[in-house]
Amino acid sequence: MSNKNVGNDGEKRAVDYLIENGYKILFRNWRLSGGEIDIIALKDDVLVFVEVKTLPNSTVDMLEKVLNKEKQKRIIKMSKRFLQNHREYINGYIRFDVIIIDMKGLPPIYHIENAFSESL
Repeated sequence: MSNKNVGNDGEKRAVDYLIENGYKILFRNWRLSGGEIDIIALKDDVLVFVEVKTLPNSTVDMLEKVLNKEKQKRIIKMSKRFLQNHREYINGYIRFDVIIIDMKGLPPIYHIENAFSESL
């Protein structure tokens, strides 16, 4: 299976997991020039920006490389652009989550709520 197919499968599993856990999926693969947010969801009046990492045969070291500070800054920048385009969510709480799919040593779907935030 190609990396793209592995990623798409992981995102579908993440969406299914979120729905099963009470999230409403607003957007998948929301993108503008400069970046993309894998999943944007709503739960209990919290807008959640979700980064999905499908990492079979990987370790925590690999996760740190693929979700480094630069990647986090891009996700935060894209979330701000999303909020500019979707003003109905501007006054609510937001959160940045990461869902890891198939990493050795973790459950098949591992959800990290509030995985990172914007540094002041």
